Amino acid sequence: MSLIEITEVRKSFGANEVLKGINLDVQPGEVIAIIGKSGSGKSTLLRCINGLETISGGSISVAGAQLADDEVHLKALRLKVGMIFQQFNLFPHLTAGGNVMLSQMVVKKTGKAEAEVMARKMLDRVGLGHKFDAYPDQLSGGQQQRVAIARALAMQPIALLCDEITSALDPELVSEVLAVVRELAAEGMTLLMVTHEMKFARDVCSRVVFMHQGRVHEIGPPEDVFAHPQTPELRQFLGMTGHA
Repeated sequence: MSLIEITEVRKSFGANEVLKGINLDVQPGEVIAIIGKSGSGKSTLLRCINGLETISGGSISVAGAQLADDEVHLKALRLKVGMIFQQFNLFPHLTAGGNVMLSQMVVKKTGKAEAEVMARKMLDRVGLGHKFDAYPDQLSGGQQQRVAIARALAMQPIALLCDEITSALDPELVSEVLAVVRELAAEGMTLLMVTHEMKFARDVCSRVVFMHQGRVHEIGPPEDVFAHPQTPELRQFLGMTGHA
């Protein structure tokens, strides 16, 4: 069974239809890169899967449960599907450990001691066990983003959505964040990533989705999508990113 099923999903903001009937099934353990120009609907799609945006039409189901538009369902969904953003969104007044503990305690009602054990474990997992007591302003951008990944992992999601998680970082910090994602992929985590990192998409992802003007324009294994683009739009896009 598919872990995430997206069927004919549409999303409009006012008169502007951003998603125009998206179909995508994600299997457990798949790593999917979503590529395309700005404004093609990539981030909106992730936000719909996570319930941050309500869909205007179609359906999304996660682990067999239909995405419904009420708070109880949305809360349950966000526990299952973690999301990591371009901006790290860490609380500046909390330590790295405190940031990773907070959502467990607030959303999952985990006790403090248990939340701390999980936070230490997840910070270890992203290579930052030694930064438990550091505040965000004492960390590099790459380290802050890894704390944000640890925070998402602490909720023990069945899938992770990554929205351009390296695009706010200095180039030399990108690789340390991608190394963590690469490891998660190797461990079998289901990942959907909106990304500009074409080499990463080619090396690590099982499928690549090219979105164009609110539609899934091309989809396939990376070796096909990058080596044999079927449409002028994808050829042009890959040409612009230097990966034709």
